[in-house]
Amino acid sequence: MKEYISYCGLNCETCNARLATIFNDDALREAVAALWSKLNDAEITPDMINCTGCRIPGAKTPYCDSICPIRQCAVKKEMETCGSCPEMNSCLKVGAVLINNPDARRRLETLSKK
Repeated sequence: MKEYISYCGLNCETCNARLATIFNDDALREAVAALWSKLNDAEITPDMINCTGCRIPGAKTPYCDSICPIRQCAVKKEMETCGSCPEMNSCLKVGAVLINNPDARRRLETLSKK
């Protein structure tokens, strides 16, 4: 479903943070917190792992809610996703995701054509 595609094109529907939230799975929250702590070299605790999806009303992780520069930019510009933005192909913020994730780029390009 298109509402589960994040501003940057990642698929929130399959995100373990979202799955932990909707299934209230504390073991999965702990696993996500441990992995994200390692990947981001920051302390992320299981209680921070609550998110319904980037563009869906409801809980967000602290990073997604108030720190993510991609989400902050898209919200400020009132874009449905970065795929709606004429600057997507030259944007350094979303480019950091798209360069490593061709599926995210395809999702954004598909959404922008609809």
